[in-house]
Amino acid sequence: MENTEKQISFLVDKYSDMIFRLAFSYMKNIYDAEDAVQDVFIKLIENDTEFENDEHEKFWIIRVTINICKNKLKQFWNKNIVELSHAYELPYNDSYGDDSVLNAVLSLPEHQRIAIHLYYYEGYRTAEIAGFLKKRESTVRSILHRARKQLKEILKEAYDFEQ
Repeated sequence: MENTEKQISFLVDKYSDMIFRLAFSYMKNIYDAEDAVQDVFIKLIENDTEFENDEHEKFWIIRVTINICKNKLKQFWNKNIVELSHAYELPYNDSYGDDSVLNAVLSLPEHQRIAIHLYYYEGYRTAEIAGFLKKRESTVRSILHRARKQLKEILKEAYDFEQ
């Protein structure tokens, strides 16, 4: 695919928010998420694959985002830094006007956090998530079930689920 400036600009407008939110779910800070977004678009520019349709293109972009984030997290620098947990701004708030749900999601283990993000924030079905994560659909459903259970425990004080 020959990428012109117009095509690239269109793709940036179309996918940058989704890529950023997914990268933030992995990286847990704005600056590393922004770096990942840039890396995804560099890969897209370098890519010469013809996409079959919009879904194929979106799947490719999500898969590349996941791979880039995982690679960044494996780097020496990311393994040997101390996070300043309150030194970043969150990219979105929940509908309650605070960040408690997002912070609870970010506290989950990586595989649960990513599954929750793709299911609730991006609106994918479990079969599609299974494709992104290279897991069976039943495994994704189990991950989501455990994540919901864990979120319920974390948020028990903040929101009254037991009515």
